Amino acid sequence: MGKVRKAWVQEGISIYLKRLPGLTVTELRDSTPEKEAECIRQALKPDETTVMLAEEGDRFDSVNFAAQLERYGSERLAFVIGGADGLTQQLKQSATWRLSLSPMTFPHDLARLLLLEQLFRAKAIQSGSPYHRG
Repeated sequence: MGKVRKAWVQEGISIYLKRLPGLTVTELRDSTPEKEAECIRQALKPDETTVMLAEEGDRFDSVNFAAQLERYGSERLAFVIGGADGLTQQLKQSATWRLSLSPMTFPHDLARLLLLEQLFRAKAIQSGSPYHRG
């Protein structure tokens, strides 16, 4: 939800999007959580497995996150990051998987950057790239 306004965050996002060909980001206009939930439902495609980012979601280290992504194989995953007021409980409950980047709360633009970095890191781990030194 929402646009990325900080130039340094947008720059980081651009870097990871170049490193993750085929990945697309859909920005939706922020509003009330209920209106955002409706926009999210409309944007999701029937063949997508939904992953809602939420503080109470599953927590992984980077290696286990990469392994979890591998379990989904070639399924099309849609990661959903809520706006300033978060996602509605009903929307979170409709998710196939709830993921937590941290027990801390982040602004949506920073959460997007962190998620993209972790997706790239997971890809590096899966391919044996030296990017992840864990």
